[in-house]
Amino acid sequence: MERNIVWQNTKISKKHREELLNQKGVVLWFTGLSGAGKSTIASFLEEFLIKRGKLTYLLDGDNLRHGLNKDLSFSYEDRKENIRRVSEVCKLFQDSGIITIASFISPSKEDRYMARNIIGDNFIEVFVKCPLDVCERRDPKGLYKKARNGEIKDFTGIDSEYEEPDNSEIVIDTYKNSIMKSLSEIIYILEKKNLI
Repeated sequence: MERNIVWQNTKISKKHREELLNQKGVVLWFTGLSGAGKSTIASFLEEFLIKRGKLTYLLDGDNLRHGLNKDLSFSYEDRKENIRRVSEVCKLFQDSGIITIASFISPSKEDRYMARNIIGDNFIEVFVKCPLDVCERRDPKGLYKKARNGEIKDFTGIDSEYEEPDNSEIVIDTYKNSIMKSLSEIIYILEKKNLI
């Protein structure tokens, strides 16, 4: 199929927007099992950055399935499409100079690699590490119980695999560390990389 689509360059660049905001466009991609603490820590990070005068936006997996991705199921193909769409949104936000915090289980190494390639520079993968049994005990949304009862199919960690990252820029262990300790580790690395 022929597509007559040409990229339209504009006069304002990412550098202009970053200078206006006095910050760098960054994507912090939180990955981990359901119940690991991704959304909780992402929310605390967003609050910290706003108080520090940084423009941020938190993209949460559940929230995007209420709108942008509400037409997608949890099949393998749709989960892949979910990550692709989110990655494209993150890329736009990053180009606008916003510090984007993306919180998605994103269980596949291949999909996270795709996200990294789509988004490009200043992609920071944050692996929120927590053992499955701990996540299952926490079960804040009651999803593990439903998965164990057969009410949810292809649930990550139960009947669908979570592939742990090999080389995340940041790894936080929410089983061993408090929310504030986890948050301080993220902030330390962002400051060290001169991204905030």
